[in-house]
Amino acid sequence: MEEGRRLQRISRSSKDPIRLRRAIVVLMSAQGQTVKDITSLMQVGEDYVRDVIHAFNERWFDALDPQWSGGRRPVISERVREHIRLIARTSPADWGITGSATWSLSKLADHLVGRRIVLRISRETLRRILREGKVSWQTTTTWKASTDPDFIAKDAPDPGVIRRPAGRRPGDLRR
Repeated sequence: MEEGRRLQRISRSSKDPIRLRRAIVVLMSAQGQTVKDITSLMQVGEDYVRDVIHAFNERWFDALDPQWSGGRRPVISERVREHIRLIARTSPADWGITGSATWSLSKLADHLVGRRIVLRISRETLRRILREGKVSWQTTTTWKASTDPDFIAKDAPDPGVIRRPAGRRPGDLRR
């Protein structure tokens, strides 16, 4: 009876959906429901129901808790990730790549594969690596650059020229 009350308490108050589903399966089984009835009501497979019931019989309430694993180990080591971040902080021109002032994720990925730093890398993985290292690869707005030392002087407007608003002719009156 005490186990039944505890299962009911878990099924009413659990915030974890996995624990909740497992508790309901065990509770329904304890109430005499067949595996087929439980699968149709809970929308789960027969193997799942049997596995939950057998695990509960072996480990009791510990079987209701999900056993999360650490997940897959990173394919790209932390040393290589730092090297990728260092490359991303440089200009593509430093590597002999012309045509753009900043990296795009695609260009950086192609460069890393071409240099054999990694065998392959997706843009999403690259984006995550850069975000973890707080590297921004987006361009910053700057003025046009030129190799001409007199560029600024040549680009400046002539002070003797009078500028009018667009659409006005010299004889128009101001209102």
